[in-house]
Amino acid sequence: MLIKLFSLGNFNQKVSFICIKKSKTTFKIRITSFMFLKLTKTISGCVAVSILVFLVFFTNLTHAQGELVEKFEVKMISDSAAHNAFTDLIRYKKHFYCAFRVACDHAPNDSCSNGAIKIIRSKRGKKWETVALLSSERYDFRDPKLSIMPDGKLMILMGGSEYRRSALLSRLSHYSFSKDGVRFSEPKPVVIQSSIKSPYDWVWSITWHDTTGYAALYQINKPNYKWDVVLLKTYDGIHYDSIIQWDLGPRPNEARIRFAPDGRMLILVRRESGGNGILGISDPPYTDWHWHNLSMKLGGPNFIVLDNEKILIGSRIFTDEKLLPILKNKKEKDKTGIFLASINGEIRKVVELPSGGDTSYPGMLIHKKYLYITYYSSHDGKSKIYFAKAKLIDIENEF
Repeated sequence: MLIKLFSLGNFNQKVSFICIKKSKTTFKIRITSFMFLKLTKTISGCVAVSILVFLVFFTNLTHAQGELVEKFEVKMISDSAAHNAFTDLIRYKKHFYCAFRVACDHAPNDSCSNGAIKIIRSKRGKKWETVALLSSERYDFRDPKLSIMPDGKLMILMGGSEYRRSALLSRLSHYSFSKDGVRFSEPKPVVIQSSIKSPYDWVWSITWHDTTGYAALYQINKPNYKWDVVLLKTYDGIHYDSIIQWDLGPRPNEARIRFAPDGRMLILVRRESGGNGILGISDPPYTDWHWHNLSMKLGGPNFIVLDNEKILIGSRIFTDEKLLPILKNKKEKDKTGIFLASINGEIRKVVELPSGGDTSYPGMLIHKKYLYITYYSSHDGKSKIYFAKAKLIDIENEF
């Protein structure tokens, strides 16, 4: 039996490999339960365990995954450019707003100019119209983040990267505001506290809480190529001051901030160089942090806090490189998925959305008891933007 496993923790790799060699039957799973981690930890000798146990267990998992993913309505909503990617989603003035990058490739090169940020909107998620296109001759704009400011304006924060012949010269995030969701201001660079400013500053995301915006900055120009993530605060979306800098291990970068109903701040951070994602939690004034290592890598992470105990994480699901030697299909592609997790980072279930190849960077929101998700994927040719919808109760029932 050949089993495709998602690497969700310290399961016994050797035991799994022995069992896999017992049968020629190919069997793929599309969902992984936290029960699996507990089950594998209790097995001391795989050779003595009946293959039937694994077959029955994974059959149930496959059935559960199929039931849950079928509850999602998924629709392609934009493919206007050669490369459409890096989405975010928000509800503003009775419309869904989706922002994403449009370009001729994943990044600028000799034959591809800078990317721009396209903003589309829809009342019900069925018919979408373009409301703005934000661009710059100097900077490649990408990874837009949407938020509503305390004064009611819609804000777009976007990364700005300066290239010359495919070489990265500098980074500086930009912002744009709109009072009506139709007319957007010309993008301008953010102003970062001089004592921490660098030539490679990326204010990745911002979340407003009361009258303060909290933002995650990551920098890559440190000695020995050390990457840092810094928590910032702003009152106008333009000027940013440092609150605390973290040491989060291997090359931390993309980070999203949310708040629990009880006022705690949560931050979800992607790490490179083999590092799994990490989830931080802090009470006000957000200077004393507790960190939980996740059991999965993250790519383009986003998340929603359901209550004081549960969260939904959206991310790329990476192909497990450790399992590639035993997989028949070594070209198995990455996916975009939703992770049901506890607030301390324990992954309960994973749901794959229709996706593959160049994919991820979901926007997520809850509106009228439905979960809405935007993401991009190249599983059907070039990368396109997709809009998914499911009843929130169907998701919560999986906990």
